[in-house]
Order: sequence, then structure tokens, then C-alpha cells
Amino acid sequence: MPIFKLRNKATSALSIADDQSIINFLNPNGTSDYVDASTALHNSDVYSLIFQLSSDLANGRFVAEKSRTQGMLDNPTVTSNAHAFWQSMFAQLLLGGECFAYRWRNNNGIDSYWEYLRPSQVSPYLLEDGSGLIYTVTFDEPSVGVVEAIPQSDMIHIRLLSKNGGKTGISPLSALANELSISKASNRLTLSALAQSISAPGILKIQKGGLLNAKEKAQRSQKFMQQMQASGSGPIVLDDLEDYQPLEIQGNVAQLLNQANWTGAQIAKVYGVSDSVINGQGDQQSSLAMMGNDYAKSLSRFAKAIDSELSNKLTGDVKLDLRPAVDPLGDTFAGTISSMVKSGTLASNQAAYVLKQAGYLPGELPKAEEPEKGGENDDQD
Repeated sequence: MPIFKLRNKATSALSIADDQSIINFLNPNGTSDYVDASTALHNSDVYSLIFQLSSDLANGRFVAEKSRTQGMLDNPTVTSNAHAFWQSMFAQLLLGGECFAYRWRNNNGIDSYWEYLRPSQVSPYLLEDGSGLIYTVTFDEPSVGVVEAIPQSDMIHIRLLSKNGGKTGISPLSALANELSISKASNRLTLSALAQSISAPGILKIQKGGLLNAKEKAQRSQKFMQQMQASGSGPIVLDDLEDYQPLEIQGNVAQLLNQANWTGAQIAKVYGVSDSVINGQGDQQSSLAMMGNDYAKSLSRFAKAIDSELSNKLTGDVKLDLRPAVDPLGDTFAGTISSMVKSGTLASNQAAYVLKQAGYLPGELPKAEEPEKGGENDDQD
């Protein structure tokens, strides 16, 4: 088992927790800006957006300048596959603004595997002299338990927006507290309205014949329905004392269901993507290519935070190539290369080399055969 390099117990550290993010159960107004990630994922728009963004980021390909680092990034964990590990890391990053993983190393300091850590397991602290961060981690393994003063070099700590110089991250969900509260209240109102709505095929009026009590009205309604079923959905026959008016379907329920659609646009805005990602209307003036470019820019904002942390901790350049995510078939990339050949920027053999390196063309593709030039007789024929 890898050995922890514990610091001197006399070394003191300062807490860097954000007091405003702590739940205040004694708030007399009963309000709080805290939004639990598990609660947020019950919102269909939040779940859809987090799933798509984390999946596309995990679909990207890490490119490292060191072969050992490349192997670690391709197989970071022993308890799951690489895609599931990275999607879990990126989903937590999008939900909480930061994510953690501990680097288990052998006696030579070489990474053996990484362990995903929930934010509730990790408490970061600033060294008193300001020279770095240390972490207290509560591991799930009983044999490890609570470990204090873990140096920052042993932790993968990816952050998004920060208010303390990049030491910790801010959850994007904190900006959605009002929207999610409104969406929850709107859903509750819609369910209540649908449950209490009256569903009837029509109204049967008794024109003459005196007043009927409730029991007699219910009996006449049942007999009327029996008459309709007995006639095999044929024409309804009534006498002069009755009048039947079928009800028309109104759009009130549809308007009630659509009144909270703006919350989806607000959720997409917080994460910097178009609401078309969560099946919204999006920008009607933009083409598919423009929306694809905007989505790629949105992914690159998150990818830059990931690249910076991994490059810093792994002491080498690491890039998250998003091309497999935004262009899974490679047709857009091949079209760009083709246009560069037509403009003279690339030669045909250079274009073939680039497409082979990208995996769009097979590496053992045979060379193109030039057509034989015919003589004068062939031209006449």
C-alpha cells in the first residue's frame, strides 16, 4: 500500500471553507442559497445538461507528452472503466464547481491508480505560511480511515470559478437557487391542477321535468354512458327533454405546462450553452454549424480548467482533445482538410497523412494509382 507523507503535526493550517456555502438551519426566513446536487439532479433540465456535458467531456481524448502519463490518463482507476471515472469526475465538477481524486503511488512515487473522492470526504486547508494547500480526507476503506495533512501534490483538485484565488471552486448550482425553487413550485402547481381538473366527455342537460337530486343525476349519467356503449359508438338519440353538448379540449393545461419553460433557458445560461442542448428553442437565427461551434467553445471553457490542473500535477503538458466529442464521425475535420487542399495550404499527400494520424483514414491505406495516359488512338476512340 502506498505510504502517506504526513507533515509535522506542529504545522498549522487555515481553513479556506466558504462560510456562505454552509447550510444555516437556523435562518429565520427559511431561505438558503445552498442547492444540493442530488436534489438538483431530480430536475430534468439539470440532469439532461449535466449528463450531456459530462459525457462529451469524457468522450474527449487526453493527449500527454509523457507515455507514462498517457497510460495513467487512459486507465486511471481499478474499480471502474476510464469513461465512467472521468464522467463521474466531470459531473461532480459541473455540479459542485470542483472535483477531487487521490493519487495512490508506489514506493518510487509513481502513480498506481487514482481514487475518486466525494466533496464530503475532502477538507482543504491553507498552510499558515501560505506556501500551499493540504487536505484532510476521510477514505471509505476502514483500513485507511481519516488521513490528515495530505500534500496538494498527491491530490487532483480541478476547480471552476473561484472567489479565493483558485483555492476552491464555486458551484454553478448556487446561481440556480431561485430558478429551481420556481420550477419546483410550478411542477407542484401543475400536478395539483391536473389532479383536481374535471375530465368529462360532455354535459347532458335535462330541459324539462322538474329538479333531479344528486343520486338521480348520477343514475341518468350511467344510463347515458350505457346507451353510448350499447350503440357501438353510433349516433346518440335523445328526446326533447334532453340536450347533450360535448366538451372541447382547451389549451389552458398546455399553457400551464409551458409557463416554466424559461427555467430551462436559465439553467443553460448558467453553464454557458444554448438551451437547444436541453431541447429548448435556442437561437432561431443560428445554423447547425454555428450552434456546433458555440457548443465546442462552451466545452473548451471546462476543458481548460481540466488541462491546467492535470498539467500542473503531472508535471507535463496535458491536453483534452475535444474533437472526438464535437465531431465524432470526423466529417467536419475531413471537410476542413479538403478545403485546405483546394486552397493550396496543404498538399494531397500531407492531407492524407493528417487524416491517417487523426484515424479518419486507415493507416495501411494503399497509395493512389495515377490513371494511365492514353495515346492519340485512344483519344480518337
